Amino acid sequence: MKFSPFGINLYTFLKLPSAWWCGVRLVTITPMVCEVKVRLKWFNQNPFKSMFWAVQGMAAELATAILIMQRAKSSQSKISMLVINNKANFTKKAKGKLLFSCRPGDRIEKTFAALIKTKEPQTLWLQAKGTDEQGDVVSTFDFEWTLLLK
Repeated sequence: MKFSPFGINLYTFLKLPSAWWCGVRLVTITPMVCEVKVRLKWFNQNPFKSMFWAVQGMAAELATAILIMQRAKSSQSKISMLVINNKANFTKKAKGKLLFSCRPGDRIEKTFAALIKTKEPQTLWLQAKGTDEQGDVVSTFDFEWTLLLK
């Protein structure tokens, strides 16, 4: 899989169809930031005419997961990764287009260094913030990932 918006969006179509059909799309990917967008549509709304929390969660999780997957590929390490915990906070009604951004700093690099050095499972918390078109934070998701060398 190529780590580009087209490659990841094709991957979601083939391997994560529920995310793709809900409109979750990768916009930006670098080693330091991942941005995923999703727009409110009739098929991803709740009865209150805002975006269903699980759709926001899919976009947020993808924003964190892709950075880990990208780092694993660059290190040529085969890893197993799994979300073992998550927290979410909702601060505003989710309407329009949302952009979920994950900016992990050097946490992924430090976790991979420890994983490769110790060969012991490592855990890592990553956060994705969802902002609306006005730049207001709508929701914040924190995911605790566990990483294991295969």
